[in-house]
Amino acid sequence: MIKIFFALVFFMLSLSANVNIDKKINKASSKIKNFSKSYSSINKKMSLNAKAILKQKEAILKQQKYLTETKVQLKQKEKTYKLDNKKLIKLKKEQKKLKKNQNKIEQDLVFTIAKSASISIILEENYSKNEDSIIEIEILQAMLKKTIKQVENLNKTFYKNSKTIESINKNTNTLEITISLIDEKRKKLISVQNKNKKALKKLQSSENKYKKSLKKLIKKQDALKQTLAKLKIIKIDKIKKAKEDKVRKKAFTTKIDDKDLPKVRKTGSSYRAVKTKKYRGEKTITPIYPYTITKEYGTYTDPIYGIKIFNESISMKPKSKNTKVKTVFNGKVIYADKTAILNNIVIIEHKNGLHTIYANLSQISPNIKKGKKIKKGYTIGRVNEELIFEVTQKSFHVNPIRLFK
Repeated sequence: MIKIFFALVFFMLSLSANVNIDKKINKASSKIKNFSKSYSSINKKMSLNAKAILKQKEAILKQQKYLTETKVQLKQKEKTYKLDNKKLIKLKKEQKKLKKNQNKIEQDLVFTIAKSASISIILEENYSKNEDSIIEIEILQAMLKKTIKQVENLNKTFYKNSKTIESINKNTNTLEITISLIDEKRKKLISVQNKNKKALKKLQSSENKYKKSLKKLIKKQDALKQTLAKLKIIKIDKIKKAKEDKVRKKAFTTKIDDKDLPKVRKTGSSYRAVKTKKYRGEKTITPIYPYTITKEYGTYTDPIYGIKIFNESISMKPKSKNTKVKTVFNGKVIYADKTAILNNIVIIEHKNGLHTIYANLSQISPNIKKGKKIKKGYTIGRVNEELIFEVTQKSFHVNPIRLFK
């Protein structure tokens, strides 16, 4: 009877403890949901951002090419532009003077023609043939002859003047078109320069966001390495790490300038080498199912900064939230804790120096503790966004995809 009583008490206490644990898990889960953007989200945004930045760079390069060509053209035409402007002012003055003179010639011509017509009419009239009339007729005939000569001269001057005015008009129009084209080019140049400044500002803003995302991703990788190094699962070569950090620092401190755009960025050749071992063991289950791989194992070069990054893990996106994460082999839990950068991490030790690492868990199962032995397929936690799955064997990294059936 006493045994039954104690069993009931123990059962009630266990039930109460489980309720409390469940409450704590639920509370922790709600906090975790608001914690930070997932590894997958960062990757996706980085990919889109990288494409946008590269597209923006292409647009700026085109603008730069146009700017350079236009500047050269304007520089070549600047001297002729000034001379043409002076010539145009001079021609317009001359044109004005000629037009004024032409009007006077025209008036004189009309007056002279009228005068000659009047003399002709007088000469046609019948005069008595006496000495005085003969003298008068001779005078009128001389005047008519002189007037006709004046008309001829005025006609010639008028025609010549008209030709000069026509030529000046033609030159004036040509100069005005040339000057107008240069002015239009100058306006376009200013417009493109303004667009270039705006595009450059937008590009700098995009790159700053991209830089933060990339740094965050690298920070996650480094945090996982540090955790594994503390547990003596892997070793970090400090010399190689220093070289890699130097390349990254140089890449991240490079500022975008329109003068730098035509240059091709050199790829950072120095990065932390990762020892990869070929997996020869038995095939096993996947930690989550169904899933899609969003980031594969291996080296990739960042499209913007040109730095090499080695991804020691694979990123597995579940088809639904709150997906169960299962251990892939029998083993012993050697680490189970929440971190500031990678959310929750569980590390399991298996035979033959093999370790499996499950990072970015939304929660760890309440019964998963350090030192606990678990079987293959045991639920170690849950994942909402994306599971970062890494495998090591005796200080070597293993491509996690090689473990699966």
